[in-house]
Parts: sequence; C-alpha cells; structure tokens
Amino acid sequence: MLSFVRGAAAGVLLILNTIACCLPLFVLAVVKLVLPFDAVRRRVDPMLNALATAWVTCNGWWQRSDWDVEEPATLSPGAWYLVNCNHQSWVDIFVLQRVLNRRIPLLKFFLKQQLIYVPVIGLAWWALDFPFMRRHGKAALRRNPQARHDDLLATRKACEKFALVPTSVMSFAEGTRFTRAKHQTQRSPYRHLLKPKAGALAFALHAMGDRFESMLDVTIVYPGGVPTFWQFLRGEVPRIVVRVRELPIPAGFTEGDYAGDAAFRASFQQWLGTLWDQKDRQIGHLLAETAG
Repeated sequence: MLSFVRGAAAGVLLILNTIACCLPLFVLAVVKLVLPFDAVRRRVDPMLNALATAWVTCNGWWQRSDWDVEEPATLSPGAWYLVNCNHQSWVDIFVLQRVLNRRIPLLKFFLKQQLIYVPVIGLAWWALDFPFMRRHGKAALRRNPQARHDDLLATRKACEKFALVPTSVMSFAEGTRFTRAKHQTQRSPYRHLLKPKAGALAFALHAMGDRFESMLDVTIVYPGGVPTFWQFLRGEVPRIVVRVRELPIPAGFTEGDYAGDAAFRASFQQWLGTLWDQKDRQIGHLLAETAG
C-alpha cells in the first residue's frame, strides 16, 4: 500500500511539474512560431531550454534509487555533444536527464513522428526542437530508396536549428527498447544489446558538421532487473548504474555520405560495431560486479 501511495504521489508531482513548466513554454513557443528569425531564436531557445532543465531538476525530487554514476569531469554545458546510449526502458530517459542535467546542454532526442501528437508533451517536444523522424524498415527502403534521403534531409533540417545554441543530440542506436524476444528475433551477436542502427548517428554527424565537441557513450545498467516506469515512480528501483565516457569523433565522419557511399557506410558501421562490442562487455562486467 505504501509503495502505491508513493507512486501515486510521484505521478501527481510529475504531472504538476509538467503543467507548471509547459504553460510558459507554450507562450515562448508561440513567439518563436510568429517570429521565426535567428535573432529571436537565440533569445527564446535558451529560455525554453531553461524551462526544460527546471522540469528535469524538479523531477529529481521524487526519484528514489541508489545512484552509482561515473562520468568525465570535463563535461561542459556550453559545448555541443552527440550522445549515444543503450535502451531498455522508458526509465532510461529520466536516468539520462538526471545524470547529465546541467553538466551538458539539454538533451534533444530523436523521436518517432507519431509522438508529436501526444497531448501536451508532444507540443512541448516540438517547441524544444526535438527532431521527429519517420522510421523506414529495410523492405520500405527497398521499395522506395528516396525515403533514405528524406530521412537525411529531415535530420539535417532539425539539426540546423541546434547550431544556434549549445545542444546535446541524443540517439538510442538500437532504435527500440531491448527485450529478450527482440534479441532472439534479431539473432543479435551481443549478449546484452540489440544490433545498433547507425543511420541516425551518421545523419546527425553529417548535419552538424564539426560542431560537436565529442561523443558521449552512456551505458545504463539496472542490477535488480529492468524496471517499468510504474516501479520507478514507486521508488522500487534499488540501484541504477551509469557509466559515461567521452570519445573523439573520428576524422571524416562529419563529411561522409552515409546514404550514398557504401565504403563510408561500412566504415561507420564497423566503428559503431566496435563501440557496441565494448559496451556489451562493459554491461557484463557491471552486472557481474553488482551481483558479487
């Protein structure tokens, strides 16, 4: 009963916090919509980001877990970052926001196009310039190769907005949450991860050019098992382990044509595959350490 009350209270606090931050955010969004000029964006976007940062900070009031976090001391809220992470639960988003809040610029996630229609929060994501993407499967791309170029143009258009103020572009390379069923269906070569999809990362690098300071590779582990969001609200996630490492972006990766250059695409996928091998081993080590 106590955990239910705790979860309900946390849910109410989350809703109230969202409403309190969204009301002024929507006002600023209207200003940006009516006056779509760079000079206006440079003034309005920092205020929008500040409201979102306040939302993240206030959410920390109801989050109850034992946090085990290691991250570089060199992170800066005034730089641009490309952020990549494994994906297991909707809780991951709140974990990333809490761990990186005020240490780097506000995280901007790649979202499915359909999520723009989510009441209230969909409009907030739009106002904050979260990039909305249409996902095309391999079969759809074979039927319509132009769709790959449409994705690139959409990513470039979204990322061009990020050049005005420091931004962290966030991507879950797996493209979906890890489950054992998906793992088996994919026949993933990794023990703890799905196969990574390189497209979003490559398109973001191409769109942003050399603006990114570096790439942040984040690994999240839940030693007690992957939680549901309701368990997170109830405070029933005993421990959350997060490791952040800062990696240089290989020379030439901001200029290559991922969609049209097969050699570059193979090189990029090999680089990401190496990162995924390292991440898979790291997850195994972290699970073994926490189990001991």
